Amino acid sequence: MELNWQEMLFTFFGGLGIFLFSIKYMGDGLQKSAGDKLRDILDRFTTNPFMGVLVGIIVTILIQSSSGTTVLVVGLVSAGFMNLRQAIGVIMGANIGTTVTAFIIGFDVGEYALPIMALGAFAIFFFKNARIHNIGEVVFGFGGLFLGLELMGDGMKPLREVQAFTDLTVEMSTNPVLGVIAGTLFTVLVQSSSATIGILQQLYAENLVTLDAALPILFGDNIGTTITAVLASLGASIVARRAAAVHVLFNLVGTAIFLLILPLFESYVIWIAGILDLETKMQIAFAHGTFNVANTIIQFPLIGLWAYVVTKVIPGEEMSIEYKPKHLDENFIEQSPSIAIGQAKEEILRMGNMSVQGLELTYKYLKERSKRDAELTLQIEEALNNLDSKITDYLVKISSQSLSPQDSTRHNMLMNTVRDIERIGDHFENIIELIQYQESHKLVLTEDAIEDVSEMFELTINTVAKAMTALDENSAELAREVAEQENTIDKMERKFRKNHIARLNEGQCTGQAGVMFVDILSNLERIGDHSVNIAEAILGKRV
Repeated sequence: MELNWQEMLFTFFGGLGIFLFSIKYMGDGLQKSAGDKLRDILDRFTTNPFMGVLVGIIVTILIQSSSGTTVLVVGLVSAGFMNLRQAIGVIMGANIGTTVTAFIIGFDVGEYALPIMALGAFAIFFFKNARIHNIGEVVFGFGGLFLGLELMGDGMKPLREVQAFTDLTVEMSTNPVLGVIAGTLFTVLVQSSSATIGILQQLYAENLVTLDAALPILFGDNIGTTITAVLASLGASIVARRAAAVHVLFNLVGTAIFLLILPLFESYVIWIAGILDLETKMQIAFAHGTFNVANTIIQFPLIGLWAYVVTKVIPGEEMSIEYKPKHLDENFIEQSPSIAIGQAKEEILRMGNMSVQGLELTYKYLKERSKRDAELTLQIEEALNNLDSKITDYLVKISSQSLSPQDSTRHNMLMNTVRDIERIGDHFENIIELIQYQESHKLVLTEDAIEDVSEMFELTINTVAKAMTALDENSAELAREVAEQENTIDKMERKFRKNHIARLNEGQCTGQAGVMFVDILSNLERIGDHSVNIAEAILGKRV
């Protein structure tokens, strides 16, 4: 029988596309159904590596992507929400969570795929309720998962007639390392271990591969998904590279262990399949689940060792942005509201220093265009938002206590100050977005415009830093200097706007570039306004 390669390839890759789209669509629907709480779950419940494993399982089931969970973890470690040891626990849990997809596929409901998709589409298009809409996305993605698998299976069926393919599977059954390499490469190409394991389940169900060939491919699929994380971490932070390295190390060690006991593991899969009367696809799902659960149990006691190893292999220190407050002890609120106000002031000073740091990184990004600077700046802005919320809540609790007139004045002043600092963060975030807009639209600023922005930037950074020092030292003299510098910033903005109009009239710059330039000046001027608000509060009442 002559093979129709075009039909085979079109059917297979069409099915693969539907599968990948469906798993993402289902994950998006699950994530929206859960609400925007995944980061909070990771932050709140990863108190130790064991809890990290449990949370990693749950979050990965929700978003249907172990890589997605790893990305969330890297962000939280970078932000100081969790340490590397806790992160390793979450990564181990993510490996277990991703096996759920294989179990879903193990329930062969392919013949019902289209009506399931129709049900999901009905919920998406005929209901306005957001919750029903999200459930519709999950159901539609669930049906699409099986439609894609059916198409991939149809595309692969004729391979049993290809002698070269039969020879390859025989070779993989006698040489497990070849199977590991094949599984790794295929997952790197497809960028989804769930997809490649789904394909493996189809191959095994069609008797195109034997169990002793399928298991090494399964191990390789697990290694392949870590390569995706490695590629994503290239050029990223040290923490991101360490997390990716742990992911690779975890699966490499697990694969090495299971290759050594491969005949025993194969016997176990055959035994469990006989005991539970498992279908062929479910046999692969159980093998996948067992591999990741056993791997986690074996390596869980080694978390400290792996953290030490990756820290040595990838050395270096990196700026850590701590989202969590350090000084807000609620015990002081009732015992001594005056001390609690002092604690709030310390936290506001820390927040203020972070705002200066954010401004400095924004200026650095303007000059050097390093994406890492932009990422750090946006993390600082997010940290400022979090601290604003936490400090404000703390101050509100203090206000319910009996305060002396002096403490009441200090309290009101700090309530206003924390808001001013948070607004500074909003403005340097705006500037980052303006610079990114300039890059994406290839807008060019003249040298004169760059000099003007640089001059105003340097003065603004100095003004904010001086306002924070004035707050720390209760210095009326420094507060007056801040007010004088803010007047200079206002004059600069008016002068540089006029310079811009002159350049525009002379045709030296474009209108779009000019709008961006003026918006940056406006944001810097507003930052100056917030600095002088802090200074005026100090002049009105020394804290």
